[in-house]
Amino acid sequence: MLSEKVKIRVAIFYEFKLGTKAPVVFDKLCKVFGPNCVTDRTVRNLYSKFRSGDFNLEDKPRSGRPRDIDLELLDQVISEDPTKTCSSLAIEFEVNKETIRKCLHKLGKKWRLSKWVPYELTESQKLNRLTTCSCLLSKHENEGILSRIVTCDEKWIMLDNRKRSHAWLEPGEPSTSTPKPSIHAPKVMLSVWWSCQGIIYYELLDVGKTINAQHYADQLQKVQDQLILKAPSLINRKGVIYLHDNARPHVAKIVRDKIKELKWEILPHPPYSPDIAPSDYYLFLSLSNFLQEKKFKSNSEVKNALDSFFGSKNQDFYRKGIEKLPELWRKVVESNGNYFD
Repeated sequence: MLSEKVKIRVAIFYEFKLGTKAPVVFDKLCKVFGPNCVTDRTVRNLYSKFRSGDFNLEDKPRSGRPRDIDLELLDQVISEDPTKTCSSLAIEFEVNKETIRKCLHKLGKKWRLSKWVPYELTESQKLNRLTTCSCLLSKHENEGILSRIVTCDEKWIMLDNRKRSHAWLEPGEPSTSTPKPSIHAPKVMLSVWWSCQGIIYYELLDVGKTINAQHYADQLQKVQDQLILKAPSLINRKGVIYLHDNARPHVAKIVRDKIKELKWEILPHPPYSPDIAPSDYYLFLSLSNFLQEKKFKSNSEVKNALDSFFGSKNQDFYRKGIEKLPELWRKVVESNGNYFD
């Protein structure tokens, strides 16, 4: 079936063969097909073409790239390699980048920057995470362990937490300034133990000092003493389930012996898994926000700030941090051991 454009060209060719002048043909076409069916310039161009011996009435293939692409095929290509750029897809589909971009939007795709993850997990590490979290979920469902969990972690606290800030300024007005922190800025290490009931014990080391196995073992005894005062039922009846990571001081023999002496049960925690460590995914995030723009001159000032922060959080705050664990264990299982979003 001929298109309207081709039908008009056939009519023009017919009149050309009859010897009709181009302006007369234009008038005839406008009377029959309407005033906007063709332009005078189109009729004249076709006459020139026919005089040259070219009687083809179809459009010649254009050198430009086609605009229509197979969306289903594009979706398949993106599914196989989501990192492909618009430029590489444009070359592959022989269209321009803007066409690719529009088609990707039609498919509901959005260009997102990849997120940083703690480590590049090996297959064995993924399997370890998957297996451990499956066991933890089962233990939680069978025993209801959350109220018995005591968790510990360490965090460096900078004495100067100021950052560059934004400000609304008039044109030509100089911007505010913030001194750049030293690469050797003083910092103190915080060790904190907490449960769904709140903070059990925390300790600040001297500036620049870190934890060793002996010091950590001594800290565990102090935590036990605090538990006797703050949660005697956990010590005498329920029993502590202890959650900490596999940092070197945490797994030293002297520490393992101390935990055995205290009769604490160790909760399995797969290596390279800060995403399921309550302090990392919950407590320290809130603490970091609290510390922003604060500057301290001494450990005592840091301790006062920490007392204020920990004291400002009610029991619900700490309970929510611990009760989030089963949800995160489940996400690890659903992600086959990978880091999850």
